[in-house]
Amino acid sequence: MQYFEDLEVGTRQAFGRYEVQRDEVIGFATAYDPQPFHLSDEAAAATHFGQLSASGWHTCAMTMAMVVANLEANQQAGLGSPGIDELRWLKPVYPGDTLRCETEILDKRASRSRPEMGSYRSKMTVLNQDDVVVMTFVSTGLIRTRPPAA
Repeated sequence: MQYFEDLEVGTRQAFGRYEVQRDEVIGFATAYDPQPFHLSDEAAAATHFGQLSASGWHTCAMTMAMVVANLEANQQAGLGSPGIDELRWLKPVYPGDTLRCETEILDKRASRSRPEMGSYRSKMTVLNQDDVVVMTFVSTGLIRTRPPAA
């Protein structure tokens, strides 16, 4: 299990692989972001996107799927997140793209009021198959501290 004490500032990690599917792009947009360029090839062709593109919020959701799989693989004692900062959608994400993640731990601090947890901030960079950065953000994660030895 990976606890607060195991996190080291400056640690970088690359992980994830998410293949963006056309039906998923349209399904997400239909439910949550029904702008024409997320729903129709014809409408998207008339915009700066040039073709059907994923919603930025869908890109966040695909990233979250990769993050959770990585947390589970590393058996991190995670406790969720109070939020993200500096979210930037830098390039469109298209059906057929394959996304991956890179992170760097920026800082960490023990909770003053809750000794059973700490928090850390990390910079997330999401790239496509051509190593083009499509999205960045800074996240805050909550994580358990190591339990006292019995």
